[in-house]
This record gives sequence, C-alpha cells and structure tokens, in this order.
Amino acid sequence: MKKFIIIAFILAVVLFLLPYSLPLIFALATALLLEPSVQHLQIHYRLKRAHAVTAIFSLFLVIVGISFYFLIVILVQQMMTFSQKLPHFLSETTKVLDDLIQMWESYSSSIPKEIIHSLENSVKTIQHLLLEFATNLTQSIVHYITLIPGFLIHFLVYLVALFLISLDLPKLKRGTRKYLSERTYQRLAMVVAQLSKAGIGFIKAQFLLSLITFFIALVGLLLLKVDYAVVMALIIVIVDILPILGTGSVLVPWGVISIANGHSGLGIGLIVLFVIITVLRRIIEPKVFSTNLGISPLAALISVYLGFQLLGFIGLFIGPALVILVETMVKAGVIKFSFKL
Repeated sequence: MKKFIIIAFILAVVLFLLPYSLPLIFALATALLLEPSVQHLQIHYRLKRAHAVTAIFSLFLVIVGISFYFLIVILVQQMMTFSQKLPHFLSETTKVLDDLIQMWESYSSSIPKEIIHSLENSVKTIQHLLLEFATNLTQSIVHYITLIPGFLIHFLVYLVALFLISLDLPKLKRGTRKYLSERTYQRLAMVVAQLSKAGIGFIKAQFLLSLITFFIALVGLLLLKVDYAVVMALIIVIVDILPILGTGSVLVPWGVISIANGHSGLGIGLIVLFVIITVLRRIIEPKVFSTNLGISPLAALISVYLGFQLLGFIGLFIGPALVILVETMVKAGVIKFSFKL
C-alpha cells in the first residue's frame, strides 16, 4: 500500500510540474532522437562521448539556425509586408464591390428600392467585416512578435538542457535502471527505441511532404507567372507546417483578393492550385506516414483522419503517435489483448 501511495505522489508531482517543464521534456525527447547518431560517431569513429555530442549538437544547431532563419526572418518580413498592403487590397476590394453595386443599380431600375437598399447595407457590412479582419490580423501579428523574447528564453533553456542531457544520457539510463526491474527496464527500453525510430521517421515524413508541397506550389506559381515564385512557394510550405494554418490560409485569400481586383485568371489559378495541393497531400500522406513510421497505410490513414477530426491540426501528429505507442506497448508486452468474442 505504501508503494502505491509513493507512486501516486510522484505522478501527482510530475503532472503538476509538467506544464512548467516543457523545454526540459522536449530536450529529453530530442536527446533520445539524437542518441543513435551520437552512438554512431562513438562506435565507428571512436570519438569520446563529449566530442560526439558536441559534433551532433553543433550540426543540430546549424540545421535549426537555418530553419529558424527562413521561418522567422522571411515569414515575419512577408507577414509585415502583407499586413501593410492588406488595407490597400481591402480598399480595392470594396471599390470593386461599389462598382458592382452601381452597375446593379443602373440595370435594376425595375427592382424595388427596398431590395437595393438591403443589398447596399449587406455590402457595407462586408466592408466593415473586412476592415475589422485587417485590424485584428495586424494586432495578432504584433502580439505574436511581442512573444518572441519569452520564446527565445525558453528556447535557450531547451538548447542548454539538450546539450547537458545528451552528455549525461548514459548516466541517466543507469540511474533509471536502478529503480526498475530487469523485465520493466527491457520493456521501457523497447518502447523508447521504437518511439525514437518513429520520431525520426515522422520528421522524415514531414520533410518529404513539405518538399512535395514546395515543388507543386513552385510549379503552379511559375505557370501562373507570379513574381518571386520561389519565395512564395517557401512561405506556403512554412505556413503549411505551422499549427492551425495551412496552404489555404495563403492561397485562398490571395486568390479571392486577386479576383476582387480584376485578376480573375490569377485568382482562379491560385484556388485551383490550393485544391491540387490538398488533394495530392491527402492521397500521398498515408503512404508517406506508413513508410516512415512503420505502420500500415490503413492505420496511418485512420489515425491521421481521426486525429485531425478530433483534435484539429495537432491531431495530425497525435493520431499516428498514439498508434505507434499502442503497437510498441503491445510488442513489448505492456498491453495484452487476450479476449475473444
């Protein structure tokens, strides 16, 4: 009884500290993902632990630095430019709506004035909503920019913790092993190894999907003769990776504004490009996930679809992760299905 009370107390403390320990948890997860590379350098090149960890950590910093450069610098610049030009686009859009109303009035002398008045009020309401959307978007951009300093502090803690955990990971494993039975330790080691393998596979799958999205967007933008097609394709990929957002958050508003400004060919082409990217991703996504995560295409499709339906964007990650976790725990004997219907 005393043993269960201690375990329950430890779990309660862990759950309480969990929201405050996210940088440390992500650092531990990253260290486990990088551990096979560190061991590869130690075994094949006979490097000391500190040297192998420093080499892999430095490579990781270079990759993260390049990614952050494109993610933050280019994205922030483009978003600020877009927010500055958005009121102009919206004013052009409202001007187009006004012209349409005037044309409607000139051709609708036989229509009751009440209907025309109602349509004018509807247009004014749409104008107000568009201007309000522009204001809220600008405020949101400023709000997220103000969060950057706090994020950088957490990220610095994450990097320092990652390096220190990577150095002491063998010691941490030995320390954990003291409090576990051999059977439990073997099961835990199998689960961690499978999840690490799946984590690397997930990163590869996301990279491959982003690469495919980039090339489809680039080809489509080049065919539509869009200026800065490479930069815009890269922005589309970056926004597609971000939570909640997707390719539609760039292509659809861009297409609607282009149509409203009289560039119907470009606008329709952008919306068609969005549909093509969405359909192709939905077709190849299960196959890519199944190949890199080691689960069947059907399980990948179901996990991705149900995860997205239940949890939104984050469900695309949690769904396959739960399938992998359950399969790994079944293989390790932690979960046993022995019932028969």
